[in-house]
Amino acid sequence: MKDYYTPGEVAERFGLTLDTLRYYEKAGLLRRVERAPSGHRRYRTDDVDLLYLVRCLRDTDMPIARLRDFAEMVRDGDHTIPDRLGVLQSHQHHLNTRIAELRERQDTIQHKIDYYLGVLADNPGLAERSAPAGATSASDAAAVAATAKESF
Repeated sequence: MKDYYTPGEVAERFGLTLDTLRYYEKAGLLRRVERAPSGHRRYRTDDVDLLYLVRCLRDTDMPIARLRDFAEMVRDGDHTIPDRLGVLQSHQHHLNTRIAELRERQDTIQHKIDYYLGVLADNPGLAERSAPAGATSASDAAAVAATAKESF
């Protein structure tokens, strides 16, 4: 395992732009990044580990201010572990609530898809007029519709 990573390596690993990586530094989500003797920025393994968690939390909609607080707790040391646990548990609860809401929305959408597939099955002429993309006939439209129903 390497001791240091270049900004380009870190950005590529996380699918970020260099600008986003710099933003994370300026926003206080990462500690002050070290410089190589050449003056180039370099990231330590613990920076990369923290960035992985930051990306996970950000990708699950944790606000930047809350991320900044969390990152500061990490930098402050182990005595902040109870507080960090509280932040993560709170975020997990928020995430579970959001997932439940999204599942309800997904069920509603699936219900409407099933309804429309039923309408098309009962009215083949309607499928002919509004065939899904890639369908060239009513039978193709029905096949596409059946595939869509089975795959979701």
